[in-house]
Amino acid sequence: MKSFSSKLQEKHVIEVNWAERWQVYQRLQELDIPCWCEANEPLTAQIDNTLAAIQVWSVMRQFTASRQELVWTLELCWQHRYQ
Repeated sequence: MKSFSSKLQEKHVIEVNWAERWQVYQRLQELDIPCWCEANEPLTAQIDNTLAAIQVWSVMRQFTASRQELVWTLELCWQHRYQ
C-alpha cells in the first residue's frame, strides 16, 4: 500500500496543433519532461510536480498565444522589473 506522501505520476494529453506537436515534443524533451508523441496519436506528457506543470504551460503558451499577447507579457514583466 502506498502512502499519501508518495509521488503521483500522471500522464496528460496535451492538445496542440498537429503541425506544431513535434516542436512542443522536442522542447519538453529538452526540459526533461517525459513525453510521448507517436504517429497519429496525441502528444502525452507526464507531469510529476508543479515545476513540470508550469514548464508545460509555458511551452504551450509559446505556441498558442498570439504575438501581441506575448509582447504584452514581456512588456508587463519589464515594467515590474524596473519599478
